[in-house]
Amino acid sequence: MRRLSPKIKLVLLMLLTLVIAIVAVGVGAVFISPIDVMQSMLGKDDGGTGFIIMTYRLPRIVMAIFVGAGLGVSGAILQGIIRNPLASPDVIGITKGAGLAAAIVVLLFPQAPVVMLPIAALAGAAIITVILYLFAYKKGVNPSTLALVGIALGAICHAGIQFLMVKFPIEINAALVWLTGSIWGKSWNDVLLLAPWILLLVPVSILLANRLDILNLGDDVAEGLGEPAERTRGILLAVAVALAGASVAVVGSLGFLGLIAPHIARQLVGNRHQLLLPTAAVMGMLLLLLADALGRGLAPPAEIPAGIFTAVLGAPYFLFLLRKLKAK
Repeated sequence: MRRLSPKIKLVLLMLLTLVIAIVAVGVGAVFISPIDVMQSMLGKDDGGTGFIIMTYRLPRIVMAIFVGAGLGVSGAILQGIIRNPLASPDVIGITKGAGLAAAIVVLLFPQAPVVMLPIAALAGAAIITVILYLFAYKKGVNPSTLALVGIALGAICHAGIQFLMVKFPIEINAALVWLTGSIWGKSWNDVLLLAPWILLLVPVSILLANRLDILNLGDDVAEGLGEPAERTRGILLAVAVALAGASVAVVGSLGFLGLIAPHIARQLVGNRHQLLLPTAAVMGMLLLLLADALGRGLAPPAEIPAGIFTAVLGAPYFLFLLRKLKAK
């Protein structure tokens, strides 16, 4: 793999993701072979598998692809802005803000329309980001301060979620699956709700990749090259928050995915964001597809939320990164 060019690695990663997606469609209480999946997708289904695939399985796969791409790109942008490989939407509090807002809607306003949940989650992510920026701003935003303030705000939001769980022990069951992070029960309507955000903002972030590279040189150098550092950082931060907030709003709090995907992508293709961002998107897709498939396939018909698997993988990886950075 080291001898291959970064672009070839990205293509191979995309092909691997496609294969995993086809296999993942067939995983569940009723196993469907990849051949049957392909035949059904081509309209040659002569059994009863087509309904299962198109109605229940395929929306989950598309949702995993969109959410994985959104969180992967969001994490890569945040790591570039903060210049810290330990940064991610959940680590600096964005995911926790969305989770707290969603929990408030579920527990305090149980009669609210379903559409209010993603709106509240997106609003919570935005509010935390504004507070984060206000606390970290002092004649310019210091990346280290941004990270530390984000961790503190995330802890406050997590404490708020824990308080709600204690205060409303009966009603909390309705929010637990969402707070854990799961693609269970997602339909084409949910896919359509998330699709505009991902299909618009991921290409926009790739178009801004060169500016993110310049920003990584430091504010003084960026200003010298004609790049307004503060404005560019604000635009990139808004894109990252929108991607993370929209993704979390639909599927819940998926921990560490925005941390792992960009870091693995960086090991594969390097630090140039023109390739790093699409690679982080594909790696996020791959990881979430695997997590969701494991959740459906380990103990059918019961399902394990995908967020549990991303946390099990992400927490040790976070500690590994922390130890690696200390060693330097």
